[in-house]
Amino acid sequence: MLEYETTFDYLCPFARNAHEAVVRGLEEGRPWRVNFRAFSLAQAHTAEGDPAVWENPEGQSGLDALQWGVAVRDTWPELFGKAHLSIYAARHDRGLDIGDTEVLAEAVAAAGCDPGAVAEVVATGEPLCKIAGEHMKAVNDWMAFGVPTFITSGQAVFIRFMERDRLDDLDRALELLSWNRLNEYKHTTVPR
Repeated sequence: MLEYETTFDYLCPFARNAHEAVVRGLEEGRPWRVNFRAFSLAQAHTAEGDPAVWENPEGQSGLDALQWGVAVRDTWPELFGKAHLSIYAARHDRGLDIGDTEVLAEAVAAAGCDPGAVAEVVATGEPLCKIAGEHMKAVNDWMAFGVPTFITSGQAVFIRFMERDRLDDLDRALELLSWNRLNEYKHTTVPR
């Protein structure tokens, strides 16, 4: 059983590419135990000395969607995979504003969630607190700077998957997670 954590923010198309494969792998019964951890790209791009995005969440890019995702993840885990991908699809396939509550309600409803119940969980403030904690843990413990970052056995690796829903690419990357003698391997260009 491979246990790992992976960070997500619905703003990132590369995280969407990776998470489509992660969810599909779980649905197909891969021997993984995955913890999905919220990471705020808005916070990662906050200037030093500015307040944290969760201290003033109104209008912060991507934070509403993260709250809805965390609410589903923690309250209805059996629906999380579908809701997770539905929120990504709203942003990246349909080009919708994931800061709009109606868009988020439609996305989670398409996954079988009751949008009113999800909104109630978000209104408690608990998802926002969890986002803050998960983001800061990723930064402080693993030096994470973006999404998706995959973490196992204390090793964290930022991976940018170029193609959507490629389970074979994910399998290959997961095999390398614990190999820490290579710090950076980056193509200077990606032919398309």
